[in-house]
Amino acid sequence: MPAGELPSVPSILTRRQILQTAQSIAAAQEADGALPWFTGGHTDPWDHIESAMALTVAGLRDEAVAAYTWSARTQRPDGSWPMQFRDGEIEDAATDMNFCAYIATGVWHYLAVTGDTAFAADLWPVVTAAIDLVVATQGDHGEIYWLRDGANVLPEALVTGSASMYHSIGAALELARRLGDPHPEWEIARNRLGTALREHPEVFTHKDRYSMDWYYPVLGGALRGRAGHARIAERWDTFVVGNIGIRCVSDRPWVTGAETCELVLALDALGDHDRARQLLASMQHLRETDGSYWTGLVYADGKRWPVERTTWTGAAVILAADALSRTTGGNGIFRDLAADAVPGHSVPVPVTG
Repeated sequence: MPAGELPSVPSILTRRQILQTAQSIAAAQEADGALPWFTGGHTDPWDHIESAMALTVAGLRDEAVAAYTWSARTQRPDGSWPMQFRDGEIEDAATDMNFCAYIATGVWHYLAVTGDTAFAADLWPVVTAAIDLVVATQGDHGEIYWLRDGANVLPEALVTGSASMYHSIGAALELARRLGDPHPEWEIARNRLGTALREHPEVFTHKDRYSMDWYYPVLGGALRGRAGHARIAERWDTFVVGNIGIRCVSDRPWVTGAETCELVLALDALGDHDRARQLLASMQHLRETDGSYWTGLVYADGKRWPVERTTWTGAAVILAADALSRTTGGNGIFRDLAADAVPGHSVPVPVTG
């Protein structure tokens, strides 16, 4: 049974609906703890963590612990994970650095929601190995290269992944403080990455047609205040489509639920609560009767595409609802880790373990 209060957003989502969505995610969980995109689909380490965070919010703690235990068990000795699994087997052995970094966001979120310091401490070696690997892949200008295949690192940095890694390193620093194991080298790496994201766009391979490249620097915390508002205003009309959500890419008539909910989280972090609520409401046409969510809609012909209901879309809905409702101790996971790390800064969490 769920522990604690469940989020709800009046006139948009009830607590019962949030639980139903979490249960649809849990229903796809494999026996080893993996959370694939959908039953029979592949598992990637980033979306797996996103789904685990949603299970934590909904109080499905046993399922969340199983998911994090899977992450610990499948981590390679160098701190990395393969990019893709299917049915317990490695399907793509290459390493996405952003996928590796996200374990820090997940473990910090679990601690913030549950106060379970003991579990966070158990996962701390997993986090430290992952973040050490990530910061070791930083380039000369603060950017972090995103892909390693075998021993070869592709000398390319991406805006979306780098903004997410900026956030994850911030989560790792909060865990470090909470657990009494400081890592000042991570602070330096994060500050350099933040500077690169704000001041050196030339070091990143831009993928401007993707909405994530637009809002992720805000979501990840590298841009806030006036700069964050300006970033969102710049391409609002390009990506936001009426009352049905936001486009995944600028040149296709296709709105997607997860991107819409991530923009909800970014707007919430900026204090733009009215538009955040409107966007969360706008994507509910993707909800299925069992609480799961279709990935997207091609609005030019009214067809859902891809024809799949993804765990991570439901997870993004739950995280957005928690942020807007301020329900769990982890509701500020994308709101509270914005500023570049400074000595002595700390985000309080409850303590139960």
